[in-house]
Amino acid sequence: MKWNEMTPVNWLGRLFPPKKPEFTEHVILPIEEQIKAWRRANKKMNWDIGEKEFEGIDSPPSLTDSDLEQGFVGIALFYGFGDDSAGHADSVLSGKMAWDYACKILKNRAWQSPHIDFDKPDSFRLRPGARPRPRGFYFGKIQTGERFQRMTVSEVRRYFNSVTGCGPEGLQLLCITHTHIPDMMSERKMPFMILADYDVAPHGYNDFFDTLQIFSSNRILGLGIGNVDQNYPGFGIPTVRF
Repeated sequence: MKWNEMTPVNWLGRLFPPKKPEFTEHVILPIEEQIKAWRRANKKMNWDIGEKEFEGIDSPPSLTDSDLEQGFVGIALFYGFGDDSAGHADSVLSGKMAWDYACKILKNRAWQSPHIDFDKPDSFRLRPGARPRPRGFYFGKIQTGERFQRMTVSEVRRYFNSVTGCGPEGLQLLCITHTHIPDMMSERKMPFMILADYDVAPHGYNDFFDTLQIFSSNRILGLGIGNVDQNYPGFGIPTVRF
């Protein structure tokens, strides 16, 4: 675009480019630190992730200019547990394992809504149409929720294509590899998170109209639910590209 073709909005945008949140350079830890966190959790929970799998972790991808423009702030390391009988990970189990670890570490500083039951398929699932997660270690590019704070889950899901909502990734991020993020949430330096790739039926019977929310207040990590058609102030919808 030539200078004389610029609109007033474009001109102001060049003079005053959007300011990135101050935390984005530090919120996502180096992969080496994330691997250490996975090793600690694996040992604590006896998950039997073998040394061969750790040694087989490849170099992480890089964020492109397009990724940065879309709000992605870093690369995180995830793990797909179990098998969905189609050669992919069991995404519900992958999230449950992370939450179990948090409950063991935090003890009375973890709270879970009684309407969440990872073990009942008619109450909790990966949403239909969500991308299947790979088994074993995999990398994901993370947008931590700031981009989608004024939209409902139903609205944001319409844009999912090359990106998708967080499911097990959100739980593994906050419970295993980036346990400083809940502290940032408690200090209101980051929005709480809605994990848009999970569906919750609070009363069972496959009546899915809620999704999973994870938040932290007064150093207590909470797992709650919220309606997919409602906006919740203070919450953002993180996305992942893998």
